[in-house]
Amino acid sequence: MKEPRLILILGDQLSPNIAALQKGNKDRDVVVMAEVMAEATYVPHHPKKIALVLSAMRKYAEWLRQEGWTVAYTQLDDPRNSGSITGELLHHATNFGATKVIATEPGEWRLNTELTDFPLPLTMLPDSRFITSTSDFANWAKDRKELRMEWFYRDVRRKTGLLMEGDKPAGGKWNFDSDNRKVAPIDVRPVPPPAFAPDKHVSAVLDLVEARFAANFGDLRPFSYATDRDQALQVLDHFITHNLPHFGDYQDVMIRGEPTLWHSVISPYLNIGLLSPLEVCARAVSAWTLGAAPLNAVEGFIRQIIGWREYVRGIYFLKGPDYVSSNALGHSRKLPDVYWGGETGMQCMKEAVAQARSHAYAHHIQRLMVTGNFALLAGIDPQQVHEWYLSVYIDAFEWVEAPNTIGMSQYADSGVLASKPYVSSGAYIARMSDYCAGCVYDVRAKSGRMACPFNVLYWHFIDRHADQFRSNPRMAVICRSWENRNASDRAQIMADAEELLIRLDQGEPL
Repeated sequence: MKEPRLILILGDQLSPNIAALQKGNKDRDVVVMAEVMAEATYVPHHPKKIALVLSAMRKYAEWLRQEGWTVAYTQLDDPRNSGSITGELLHHATNFGATKVIATEPGEWRLNTELTDFPLPLTMLPDSRFITSTSDFANWAKDRKELRMEWFYRDVRRKTGLLMEGDKPAGGKWNFDSDNRKVAPIDVRPVPPPAFAPDKHVSAVLDLVEARFAANFGDLRPFSYATDRDQALQVLDHFITHNLPHFGDYQDVMIRGEPTLWHSVISPYLNIGLLSPLEVCARAVSAWTLGAAPLNAVEGFIRQIIGWREYVRGIYFLKGPDYVSSNALGHSRKLPDVYWGGETGMQCMKEAVAQARSHAYAHHIQRLMVTGNFALLAGIDPQQVHEWYLSVYIDAFEWVEAPNTIGMSQYADSGVLASKPYVSSGAYIARMSDYCAGCVYDVRAKSGRMACPFNVLYWHFIDRHADQFRSNPRMAVICRSWENRNASDRAQIMADAEELLIRLDQGEPL
């Protein structure tokens, strides 16, 4: 009989059809899965994120054994645990007499490099769970002056046939974003996603995480996330039935006390492999076909998955491991304590950070236009912002998080990903949320100590980067608007912003 090979399955590769598993042989090969401190501590992950991944790994390993696989599984508290993926591979290679390893391409450069340098022969397979491979994306990007998501998204629509009528988009438009910025009426409220009581696997993991990661930012309990494929499918079914019909209209809304709103909250399950992108999109399109959800909702939803999600992964691998170090605006301010729950009078920041602490979750507008917007306006070091997002959100893995933070949120890549910085004054937050009603600052005030910090920081940001922004057609008009304002008004706003930033640098709560 041929010697066994090791089949490596990582904690975000928990799919029944993952590439490495497809190349394996149940009769001879050994699946290796390992809970290791190197993966649990490269940033201070939210305890709920650690609990999700470890719980899902243990349940996936049990499924593999039921399917007839031999599984070598190392738990985090095993005294023989080497602490790293490569260490566990070498340990099991010795135990089983294996000299070859099959792996699926990891989603982070850090692990990619580690496995590339592995001392045994290792076959690295492309991750076929994505619609667009990294090489296909590189070919798409070749010789393009601008790598805009909209053009990529249209090509993926054509490739998959999703929401296509022949060679034309359903409804005659590719993008229904203009229909998706409504404010939710008081009598329309979402139905929260299903909550799952911890089973024996999850309960054991929660005790372990509580013992090992109690100092990490975030509340571990209560824990109610899905931790296996059947549960993840229930979350998807719930969204399609209850919240997809309103998703398009209200996807940008923020409401106090409503952490999930009309969002699917399936990103953690997509990103660790419990759901696949095409099955999710097919369910949404089916709802539209049956008249159960409007086209603007379904198009907006699938654009997040086959457009944005695939696109940011392509950018991450196209730009290489140095992408996360981008800092085109030269921002260097330390991440303020408010991001870790420090005192603040800013109700929007308080709400977003408290939600991250409790749920390890925020939807895209909270991430982009509250926590991300403030960091960009205040000139926070983008690497610190990147590490914060990677730490606190349950769905954050570097391939998806880094481009969203470095490129979309912080404009640190100088426009590779976004055509302009995503910044706004407090007016946007006031329009799309009820946060301002409970804030100590006045969102209507343009200057003064009690003016909304977003208002004064917005123009300070425009002023300090005006030379760079004048060449951007979408920003030049804003620069001209600032330069044409009354000189005394400009001086007052700049003075207020400088005073606010001094307080921030001194560690004073805003």
